[in-house]
Amino acid sequence: MGLFNKNPLDTQLGEIARAESVAFGGVGIAGTLLPATQAYFSLEEALPLHKHELKPKLERMLDSATPAGRIYAAELLNHVEAAAGQAAWRRLAGQDAEVSTFSGCIMGKTTLHRYATDRLER
Repeated sequence: MGLFNKNPLDTQLGEIARAESVAFGGVGIAGTLLPATQAYFSLEEALPLHKHELKPKLERMLDSATPAGRIYAAELLNHVEAAAGQAAWRRLAGQDAEVSTFSGCIMGKTTLHRYATDRLER
């Protein structure tokens, strides 16, 4: 291990920021977890101890991450606190970028607007 190892949380944030698709479980016949999904679950586990550190970074990702990364960030913000999650979904509801989604073996496409609107209606 080197003296200047990157913060593991920042590594996970970078992974979701670059995500090409959204999947909250395994994909394909083998049920493989995408790297971004693994990073999401690692960050979700870290939230109880690191939510104050992660919250501003996740909020910045709502403007800087890929569309899939923005969804992961908004979902994590929802776990930080309900009000932060609602604010994130409202922000994303105003964006029309297209995003790929996976549900098991099924790949789909939607927009940030549609995805966020659906989350706000739950």
